[in-house]
Amino acid sequence: MTPLAFGAGVVAGAVIGATIADYRNQRQEVVEGGRTVYTEPDRIIIRDPSGQEYVRGNDLYRFRYGARDIRTETVGGETRTVVIRPDGSEVITVVGPDGSLLRRIRRDPGGRELVIIDNSYRDPRSVGGFYVDVPPPVVNIPYDRYIVDAQEATPDVIYETMEAPPVQRIERRYSLDEIRYSPNVRMAMPSIDVNTINFETGSWTIPPDQAARLQVIADGLNRAIQRNPREVFLIEGHTDAVGNDVDNLSLSDRRAQAAAELLTQQFGVPAENLTSQGYGKQYLKEQTDGPSRINRRVTIRRITPLLNGGTASLPPPPPGVTPPR
Repeated sequence: MTPLAFGAGVVAGAVIGATIADYRNQRQEVVEGGRTVYTEPDRIIIRDPSGQEYVRGNDLYRFRYGARDIRTETVGGETRTVVIRPDGSEVITVVGPDGSLLRRIRRDPGGRELVIIDNSYRDPRSVGGFYVDVPPPVVNIPYDRYIVDAQEATPDVIYETMEAPPVQRIERRYSLDEIRYSPNVRMAMPSIDVNTINFETGSWTIPPDQAARLQVIADGLNRAIQRNPREVFLIEGHTDAVGNDVDNLSLSDRRAQAAAELLTQQFGVPAENLTSQGYGKQYLKEQTDGPSRINRRVTIRRITPLLNGGTASLPPPPPGVTPPR
């Protein structure tokens, strides 16, 4: 397995009323080195010879909302996109030659920089640079505090989950790609099933009447980020088992993207503290091959301890970046 490449010039954008069928008709398929690569206008899906499939999009579109200016420059093979906000603060996204995220940095109006995500290293223990084969964690907390039901949980429980520690010791820091594509790594952190919103079959649109139900989630996110500006939350998209795997991966990624976009645009959650990933039908809550609203959902998980290794020392910042205080 090798890291998933994605062109740096592709920018995703929401299309009102679109369904997965619209993108299926635009999808191109090629075989490269035994892998099947499906390319859509704003993301790619890769199927390895083993049958494993992954999706990757480009989340730079989320930073364009409300931006005062956007600058892009390429130096030494790295492309830096600087989004300037009305208050003078900047979000800097650095991607490599293949378009993969290397770093995300926030610079305040005074010039002080804070590294939010460092995805620039590859641990030799990971397969292909992004998959980590570790046993599932041992969970010693109540199930309803490990996987929190947003519809049933109080605002305090939601906030506590967004600040909860790992369920077991984190042995090392992980890259964002390792976290995205290694389920047993992610499972070290409690999660919140956002079952207060539902998606129609084949759609990633969040209706206005359901959008308001994200207020409690947004309040918890904003509160956690105000307490620690380096917090990072992964929004995971899921589908039911209806349809083919490629459609479901694309659809789930769009659902996660739609939730992240809404949290920023309607509730002011900083875009740089969110990242998203689709998992298709891999993690069904209701074990059925038929339509299931329960399975068409998004999940939110705090991943900051995974990114920094829990209690492990943080790596030195890249040149020119002020260490976090």
